Amino acid sequence: MSKIRTMLATLALGAAVAIAGPAFAEKLKATLDGKAEVPATTSAGKGTADLDYDAATKKLSWKVIYSGLSGPATAAHFHGPAAAGANGGVALAIPNAAKSPVEGSATLTDAQAADLMAGKYYINIHTAANPAGEIRGQVTK
Repeated sequence: MSKIRTMLATLALGAAVAIAGPAFAEKLKATLDGKAEVPATTSAGKGTADLDYDAATKKLSWKVIYSGLSGPATAAHFHGPAAAGANGGVALAIPNAAKSPVEGSATLTDAQAADLMAGKYYINIHTAANPAGEIRGQVTK
């Protein structure tokens, strides 16, 4: 009887952890356009990014959707640390950005996590016509 109780308690604890896990993820977002680039572009491109950040594991997951660029995306990155209106270096690559939507994840360092949560990261998408970035959006809560 005690083995059954132990097994049931273990299963219940596992289920509670599985259910509670996503509740700890911080929801972040970015709205990308040419006006936010520094310097601004005249791109008709637009985009959105939905991000989940789990502080316990430092895992950042993203889904970036974009359209209307001047040509195919050649690269996409998280940049920072930088406030809106300022430029920062590449902090994290967003692989496979040539086609929208782009989904991925990465484990951040302590410094990257601190900058992300302080609002010091932005996402930009690069094209051949705009190699420094065609559309950009600051990551916010």
